[in-house]
Amino acid sequence: MAMKSSSSSSSSCLPISSVNHISLLCSSVEKSAAFYEDVLGFFPIRRPGSFDFDGAWLFNYGMGIHLIQAPNPSELPKKVDINPKDNHMSFQTGCHDIEEVEERLKELGVRYIRVQVEEGGILVDQIFFHDPDGFMIEVCTCENLPLVPLKGSPSALSLCSLQNASITTAANAFNCSQQYSACLSCNNGAGASIKMQAPSFQTDHM
Repeated sequence: MAMKSSSSSSSSCLPISSVNHISLLCSSVEKSAAFYEDVLGFFPIRRPGSFDFDGAWLFNYGMGIHLIQAPNPSELPKKVDINPKDNHMSFQTGCHDIEEVEERLKELGVRYIRVQVEEGGILVDQIFFHDPDGFMIEVCTCENLPLVPLKGSPSALSLCSLQNASITTAANAFNCSQQYSACLSCNNGAGASIKMQAPSFQTDHM
């Protein structure tokens, strides 16, 4: 399939509206689900029963995490070193919350590294750590950086206020029907600042 050059107009882009989910192959669905619930505040949602493979769906911050059980867990690549340049997903937190994130990770026994970068006098804090299978996760204050488009219409940034909307409802504040309603409403919004609300965590998640 031939790919059009990057110089083509934005009208040639696919008609997509938002991020729906990230899918991860994992060695243990139960272990990974507990990690994303307890550490990152995702909550489980109903998964189609027609699937003929093991997995779990979780949701929060306007996006889903879909976990898929690896048929041969021992064949999954093992990652030990935390490398900020590796593939990762990132969650936004506030400037005053980054310290709480770090302290919470310490309490949970999650190994991490913290990096601070400076751009034009603006400081951005980044914390990187792995999920149980070594997939990289970042929590950062990247919202401090202005969004400056290099091409295209600046009007695309009019959704920034939605992108940075705060969704701080914890899973234990909902019953099943409320969780489902939250999913429907959040799908019409966007990502949000992360609030670390983890009631429990076992260090053997690592």
